[in-house]
Amino acid sequence: MSGAEARWQRVNLALACLAVAPFDLGGLWLRARVGPVRDRVEKGLRTALQGHSVRRITPLMDDDALFGGVDLAATLDTGTLVRTRGVLANADVLILPMAERASSEFAGRLALALDTGRDLALIALDEGAEPAERAPDSLTDRLAIHLDLSDHPLSDAPELCFDTEALKAARACFDSVDVPERALADLTAVAARLGIGSLRAPLQALALARASAALSEAKSVDETDIMFAVELVLAPRATTIPDASDEPADTPPPPEPPSEDAAGDTDESPGLPPVEMILNAAKAMLPEDLLARIATGKATRNGAASGSGAKKAGNRRGRPLSPRPGRVGNGARIDLVSTLRAAAPWQPMRRQTTGIADRIHVRMSDIRVRRFQETSDRAIIFVVDASGSAAMARLAEAKGAVELLLAEAYSRRDHVALVAFRGEGSDVLLPPTRSLVQTKRRLSSLPGGGGTPLAAGLKAAMELADLARGKGMTPSLALLTDGRANVDLTGKADRAQAAEDATALATAIRTDAIPGLVIDTGLRPTRGLDALAQVMGAPYLPLPRADSRSLSRAVDTALAP
Repeated sequence: MSGAEARWQRVNLALACLAVAPFDLGGLWLRARVGPVRDRVEKGLRTALQGHSVRRITPLMDDDALFGGVDLAATLDTGTLVRTRGVLANADVLILPMAERASSEFAGRLALALDTGRDLALIALDEGAEPAERAPDSLTDRLAIHLDLSDHPLSDAPELCFDTEALKAARACFDSVDVPERALADLTAVAARLGIGSLRAPLQALALARASAALSEAKSVDETDIMFAVELVLAPRATTIPDASDEPADTPPPPEPPSEDAAGDTDESPGLPPVEMILNAAKAMLPEDLLARIATGKATRNGAASGSGAKKAGNRRGRPLSPRPGRVGNGARIDLVSTLRAAAPWQPMRRQTTGIADRIHVRMSDIRVRRFQETSDRAIIFVVDASGSAAMARLAEAKGAVELLLAEAYSRRDHVALVAFRGEGSDVLLPPTRSLVQTKRRLSSLPGGGGTPLAAGLKAAMELADLARGKGMTPSLALLTDGRANVDLTGKADRAQAAEDATALATAIRTDAIPGLVIDTGLRPTRGLDALAQVMGAPYLPLPRADSRSLSRAVDTALAP
């Protein structure tokens, strides 16, 4: 059996476990592009969830559609408050396509609904193309099962099969499945060693293990169930790769094995492996590029960059948002329907107070204004080290990375700028542009050699960022260097002053809230460059053996939403 076939079998088992206890597990986060593989998963889900009310929702739904609101026509017609029922009142399993596009407000409302204690589960279908383009953490943290089928071949994805009678029997005995005393403590310890900060994860892993045991008609959770839960719940959430140094230095020696006479008095839970065995199994399940994914994903939390520039609220155009209370004037546009909905419950009282019954009474507190979300163009400013040390080693890769990123910019709203620093100062080789021909011409003539005036490069990048903001764009910085600064802002070779100047510029960049990324392109990590990245408020990513495509992928992922 191939690895893809075995993974598909685990998908089948995961969906069966979800059908056994959907509300205890919270739901499923599935990363897969639209296509036949995801279609088969959705078809299998509907088969396994027979008996549940399943409804599809969209990330653009407002509060009235989700939770219910005022039926304006009926309220005005009858003179009494009439409410509508939202989707959440008519379904216990929700399917959310395009979960990666869910706003923080929408995710928060759904998370609140999942936390209220009512029977509700969520299937989040994530179609993000890049690792950093994913559903909000506030949602994924509440969904026990995490599956990534983005690269699963259709040839190894047959139709999913479920025994409905076995699922019914498993649901009936789920609550009676025994849990060994140390199971939750062991799962919590493994989660901590994997860098998982949420306490929901070990509880969800335990619930999945119980569902797996119920499907096997077992009376208690065993080693197989625990390992299965670690694979689907804990391993996908890992943020670090544990090693032996994670263990406490004063770990006491293991206790002596009990004698045969005392075998009946032992407190060890039967059927469960030691914590180290569970941890080693979890390490084997982690992706090879875990650390790179984590490092490139930090830029989204550290800055305001997004795949198509920063989001800003407007009142004239853009993506519609939920209306909010406001005042007339300053270009605000009244949302008439929402305003009437806000005023409708008060009509009987206002008519009685005023004695006027043949008109609708609207107060200033009822006014609701329209809101829109606009996105600006994004400008990625490359600050490339063209000094002597970099010219021989990585300058060609940096040039190729800029070309690759610009070639992909036509599908988004990205502009690319290029600043090179070498010798005694820096040069703006390319202002923000989308011209691929112009970029290639400028890159081909980029010389190398001389000192490392890092501060001059950062200063020129800040000036370009201000220029980009003045044109309505959202700037982001990508610094590629392999050495420490040794030329100050005046052009003199003074390593100490150069370091102070670079630190001052990095502080200014952080103060101006310009998101960025520091890529160490040296053959080995450069001492002090990670500290500069910390001052700059940007993630530090050493890529000693990366080619042009790897550099391009790292920058695009780190500065993506």
